[in-house]
Amino acid sequence: MPLKFLHVAAVMVAVTLIALPRNSMAETGPLLVELNKTEEIDGGGCRAFFLFRNQTGKSFAGFEMSLAILDAGGVIDRLLSVDAAPLPVQRTTLKLFEIPDIACGNISEILLHDITSCQPQNEEQMDCFPILNLESRAAAQLVK
Repeated sequence: MPLKFLHVAAVMVAVTLIALPRNSMAETGPLLVELNKTEEIDGGGCRAFFLFRNQTGKSFAGFEMSLAILDAGGVIDRLLSVDAAPLPVQRTTLKLFEIPDIACGNISEILLHDITSCQPQNEEQMDCFPILNLESRAAAQLVK
């Protein structure tokens, strides 16, 4: 093939890629669950603020987690089921969950025990553990 033809073909490919709509090259990445902060609730209990950063390329119509709350001694205090859906694609969503009858300072860790529902919109249930990243900015750690 002549060199001039290869150069023209390379330019045409580059122009085509630049001209593609951004949504056709949607980024796929993790679903980040961040325990952003906790605060005491009047009358007892702890309110947990979670951020969900959905970089997966999919919107989730269903996303439910089973969380094990560990006390200051590292002993499981209770299981808590939380529904975080919907989680729109390429968005950050804030969800607040109340953990009754335990002070925030008495929570050492929150364990993601199970994901009871991970349902992308218009798709079958899927295993979300491989795409999940957990972080915590609070004193309590968020782990899987």
